[in-house]
Amino acid sequence: VKGLDNPFFAEVSKGCKAWNEANAKSDFECVSSGPEVSSDTAGQIAIVEKLIDSGVAGIAVAPIEPSAMARAILAKAPSMPIITFDTDFGIGHRYLRAAFLGTDNHQMGVLMAQLLMKYKPDGGTVCLQLGEKWNEKIRERAQGFRDAIGGEPGTGRLEDVNGWTEIAGCPLYSEEKIDVAARQMEDTLTANPALDAFILVGGWAQFSAPTYALIASKFSDRLDSRKLVVIAGDTLPPQMAALKAGNSQGQIGQRPVEMGEMAPDMLVRLIREQEVDDPTYVGLDQCAPENADRCLTR
Repeated sequence: VKGLDNPFFAEVSKGCKAWNEANAKSDFECVSSGPEVSSDTAGQIAIVEKLIDSGVAGIAVAPIEPSAMARAILAKAPSMPIITFDTDFGIGHRYLRAAFLGTDNHQMGVLMAQLLMKYKPDGGTVCLQLGEKWNEKIRERAQGFRDAIGGEPGTGRLEDVNGWTEIAGCPLYSEEKIDVAARQMEDTLTANPALDAFILVGGWAQFSAPTYALIASKFSDRLDSRKLVVIAGDTLPPQMAALKAGNSQGQIGQRPVEMGEMAPDMLVRLIREQEVDDPTYVGLDQCAPENADRCLTR
């Protein structure tokens, strides 16, 4: 996984454990590992290199920095099957993995936009918070959001597109760090008291529940009245608690537990020289206050 500090990958690890419980008599075992922090590219590469050297039967990797991981795998020339999950290699390196398992990120952005347009059909001002500038999957979500607002593929940065405009200074790039994302969100909402919508394309600012609750409390009047709409990626337990508390109006859920369950299944099929779909997508869940009790992390 990308890092033991990221609650998303804690859910992936739960799926890995569930696979072991469901396949107790299997010749294979799912083991989840990763660096202590999600920014430790070198640490993650070292783990994968060690796994290759030890001769494991197969590897599913969510690369922190795809090009660096791809180069490391190329240098090792492993014989076992490798798949990527959550984050894929760039197009030029995809021959190094057998398949990708993860989310249809464009569709995830579409679901964010659809929910926003439901709440604010007349449009308004919006700020998108992204992660690393190079992160292709996050860019795909942003593109899906803009395409849904614009009504056609390839819609650029929103400038009075069907009533929606991205404010100056946005999109934000949080570097996928929880503290940076939280600070950016608070600063942006403070500096733009008339902002209609803040979209956490990734859920980073919500991953620290106490910090996010403190930020939301400062803007509770705007959130309660829906003058400000906050929609975020993922439906992890602290995020669903935020939704139920009225601190967001929508969460678009990936299915990390399913990823953790499906990855070993795909690897076993590849080890047995059977085909798998590339890409293999898990589903998405569009969660709002009215269905929050039924929207679970999957």
